[in-house]
Amino acid sequence: MQFQRNRPGRGPQFELDGSTLLVTGGTGSFGRTFIERCLKTNVGEIRVLSRDESKQDELRRKLGDPRLRFWIGDVRDPSAVDDVMRGVDHVFHAAALKQVPSCEFYPIEAIKTNVLGAENVMRSAVDHGVRVCLVLSTDKAVYPVNAMGMSKALMEKLMVAKSRRAGGTVLCATRYGNVIASRGSVIPLFREQLLSGDPITITNPAMTRFLLTLAESVELVLTAFNHARAGDIFVRKAPACTIGDLALAMQAVFGRSSAIRVIGPRHGEKLHETLVSGEEMARADDLGEYFRILADHRDLNEQPSLTNGTVKTCEDYTSNLTTQLDVAQITDLLKPLIGEPSYA
Repeated sequence: MQFQRNRPGRGPQFELDGSTLLVTGGTGSFGRTFIERCLKTNVGEIRVLSRDESKQDELRRKLGDPRLRFWIGDVRDPSAVDDVMRGVDHVFHAAALKQVPSCEFYPIEAIKTNVLGAENVMRSAVDHGVRVCLVLSTDKAVYPVNAMGMSKALMEKLMVAKSRRAGGTVLCATRYGNVIASRGSVIPLFREQLLSGDPITITNPAMTRFLLTLAESVELVLTAFNHARAGDIFVRKAPACTIGDLALAMQAVFGRSSAIRVIGPRHGEKLHETLVSGEEMARADDLGEYFRILADHRDLNEQPSLTNGTVKTCEDYTSNLTTQLDVAQITDLLKPLIGEPSYA
């Protein structure tokens, strides 16, 4: 698939200038990058809701911007969400449990944060008249086989269902795959193993994953923010690579040759990931760099489908069918990112 550089069709336009933003999970890898990007605009205030006071203090000291406000709280707690939501214009919901193996062992915790926590955020956003509430999802929500993906799939369903009766609040979502340099991704693990001289542990050399930089994930969110309509899910097209080639690229980046040890898939892992299902592709708009998955806003009465009854067969958009990066291309992609703080 060729990655065009066309811009998406104009949808609702929202300005950050003078606005008050709420970023849940704002001390995570995405949240930090997103906040730094927004602080380059004339945004009025950015509120950060998270549970880790140490990370909040670190971010406060690093950025030192008076427009930042920090709230210690949990999205599982409706009162904490309501407290921080008053006076907010736009919400970016990034708080989540994201580690597949840990969610497999504690699925109820994934439900409490990724489903019920997201429900608290979206309900409060609608109740407080927020203009846009954007929730972040993952490729693991498509044909989910693990608790993390299942909880994110339910979050997406909640978003679409609530978007039908959200009044003036635009509820929408983004969905993306592995983010390079994010905490918990395999790249920091490979880096640590290489620098310590330990073998690189890979699950399956043929396993494929989509690759997205933190900067690209932020641009996806801002694109959805500016163009999404109620219930939309925005997806950025992305290349992918095999885990085996990723390990070889990491060796090239650091100029070190370590043994590679295959340990088999972790709990709940797929061989390949899917960003857009075939059923979603049948109703999605191709916007060049992005897919816009339209919500089905019909009610429970029998009505014509979005395709007027015609059956459109489409392939899934999967990590083994998209553009595949070779070792040299992965190396070029990783080199400028190695110095980012997320790797520390």
